Amino acid sequence: MSNTFLKSVIDFTKNVKTTGALYQTSKQIEKEICSKINAETKIIVEFGTGLGNITKRILDQMPADGKLYSFEVKAEFLEDVKDLIQDDRLVLINDGAQNFEKYVTEEVDCFISSIPVTLIPKEIVKSVIQKSYDALKNGNYFCQVLYSPFHKKKFSAVFEEVKIEKAASVPIGFIHHCRKIATR
Repeated sequence: MSNTFLKSVIDFTKNVKTTGALYQTSKQIEKEICSKINAETKIIVEFGTGLGNITKRILDQMPADGKLYSFEVKAEFLEDVKDLIQDDRLVLINDGAQNFEKYVTEEVDCFISSIPVTLIPKEIVKSVIQKSYDALKNGNYFCQVLYSPFHKKKFSAVFEEVKIEKAASVPIGFIHHCRKIATR
């Protein structure tokens, strides 16, 4: 059993409301949730840095002149990520997703989220989704991993297009690709 796995299990059992998953996300989930990142995706916001596996994938796919703002409420997770990832494009922020606009002032090209929307108060989730939509460039994506396909309504209430892709993992991941098509 790896130290990373053990750390995830212990943290999940102690902090079920802020740690969204018992396991780190699978390679298939990492690949799918980052599938909308391309050469034009320069400003990316990640909600839920965790232990950094999705963060690494984002950095691998984003352009050299991009910037990744990565938010995590658990300071000890950020300390681990600081030790694992040294990249000038990465800005680690110890704060919740609902406060991202305090730190990110430019228009965002993509949001990548693994926050546990089923465990966070509905008002906060609704606010995060709306603020993300408002900060997102037209035509671009907010991508959220969940372990149930039954949350589409939350995103469809704000985004014009929501497509769900299954990613083979245990448990199965459902990546909600939410696209902003027109400014309201």
